Amino acid sequence: MHYGIIGAGAMGYRYGVMLQEHAGVKVDFIETWEPNLQAVKSQGGVKVARDHQNQRLIPINIYRPEEYSGSPDVWIIFKKQMQLATELMRCQKAGLFKPHQYVFSAMNGMGHFEKINQFFDPDKIICGTAMIATRMDKPADVDFMGDLGTEVMHMAPYNNQAPNLTMQQVFQDFQLAQLGPKWATDWQGMCMSKVVFNAVCNTLCTMFEIQMGEFIQYPGVREMAKQLFDEAFDACERAGIELIETRQAEVDSVITVSKAYQYHYPSMYQDFSKGRPTEVDYINGYIAKLGRQNDYICRTHEFVVHEVHLAETMRQFK
Repeated sequence: MHYGIIGAGAMGYRYGVMLQEHAGVKVDFIETWEPNLQAVKSQGGVKVARDHQNQRLIPINIYRPEEYSGSPDVWIIFKKQMQLATELMRCQKAGLFKPHQYVFSAMNGMGHFEKINQFFDPDKIICGTAMIATRMDKPADVDFMGDLGTEVMHMAPYNNQAPNLTMQQVFQDFQLAQLGPKWATDWQGMCMSKVVFNAVCNTLCTMFEIQMGEFIQYPGVREMAKQLFDEAFDACERAGIELIETRQAEVDSVITVSKAYQYHYPSMYQDFSKGRPTEVDYINGYIAKLGRQNDYICRTHEFVVHEVHLAETMRQFK
């Protein structure tokens, strides 16, 4: 299989490099952030470390959308939610999308598959989530957090049908790449399980500008997590969405995952610390919106969204 990565950021590099190195497949990267493109070209690839150690240079193929003439079997999309629609339009205008192609994405938040569906056949969309921590410290310089083999991700067809042969091949390539794939039966429940996790760890670590290992040092973390999870689960239940994790399992995962990635700053904090807009509207904000749509008010999530936007606003005074 031939893969194309749209978005050479932290997770785009993680998937592309691991597919290239461990699965032995062809991978091309499509990027529109010029500093990233120029860094790859000037140094001859992307610098990759794991847990701050053994940094090495990995040669990759990287292109602007307008200069790419390849035709991958599968596109893998990792863009920020706020950038996705514009990026897809640019790629379509450049002629990158073909009728035979499949697409996979494991972006944070919710709302991206509806956008992707505007450009791809719904029977060729593979939804995903990734419990995989990665840092991008500067252009073309990434750090894969966690030991090799600790990666965990889930996949589910967008059409909620059984995976076809092509989807099974993608799954096998992800296995060979050591990305830890697992099948789920319902993409909404699968994705919302990750969203409600991020609504605790990503958002709270961002608000206090701390690593995940520092976050769980506070004795009240379980109570804070339970309050946010209970609201999210209540909203999902009213919307008819069944999460793949139980409430208790979600609370427990905050501790176990934070211990496994104790030196990791979540992606929301990485955006916040660099002065970029965060995806809080697509995480806590999405949960709050889902609740309102189903006559349930997620007061804590709504308050947290305001707090993050307040912190973003206050940066102008520093």
